[in-house]
Amino acid sequence: MLELRHISKAYANGKRVLTDLSYALSAKEYVSIMGESGVGKSTLLNLIAGLDTPDSGEILIDGISMTSLNDDTATRLRRKKFGFVFQAFHILPHLTLSQNIALPLLLNGVSWKLTEKRIMQMLESVGLHGRGQHFPRQLSAGELQRVAIARALVHRPKFILADEPTGNLDPDTAQEILMLMRTEIKANGASGIIVTHSHAAAATADQVLVLTKNGLSPLDSVHSADSLQTR
Repeated sequence: MLELRHISKAYANGKRVLTDLSYALSAKEYVSIMGESGVGKSTLLNLIAGLDTPDSGEILIDGISMTSLNDDTATRLRRKKFGFVFQAFHILPHLTLSQNIALPLLLNGVSWKLTEKRIMQMLESVGLHGRGQHFPRQLSAGELQRVAIARALVHRPKFILADEPTGNLDPDTAQEILMLMRTEIKANGASGIIVTHSHAAAATADQVLVLTKNGLSPLDSVHSADSLQTR
């Protein structure tokens, strides 16, 4: 279970994007987060993954406070329990696709025999079968995004975080990738959060949330509040 307790965060320029935000994500729950640009959606994912730290508040992973851990322990926990799909992919250019996808497994001490098997499974799942020895420079932006998704899912993490995971994909491929993510989340008993501007992508989750200055709220309740304000 993931729990956010009274999280606040401001950018370096002083602009506050998250204020006293609290939220709990249960096991096997898959939610999408929408909201206006600059409201702090990507920042929230970075905080959850431990890639950034809140100005105040606490983030708990299965009851363990991330802020109470030293850097090494926090890194090990993040490697084991999280899979992250970045907007900018962060695919290492000097490694082959197979080597990029293998990183989470190797960092977690999985044997090469099992790693090879899982790499093949993921390449097949994201439509890149037979391309494991290719290098990132040989791929399109959409293909690189699929590699990033394969890498995030390969070690069957407990928490999957995805920041605009279909931004460079055509509609058909995007739908396939979203279904893959949903299938992996459900099959592995994981929890997932997807940040997206796409209503079609958001609709593949169990629940759609909207991030505003007032925190996270279900999409329907935000729309209801908006309609009341305009009357």
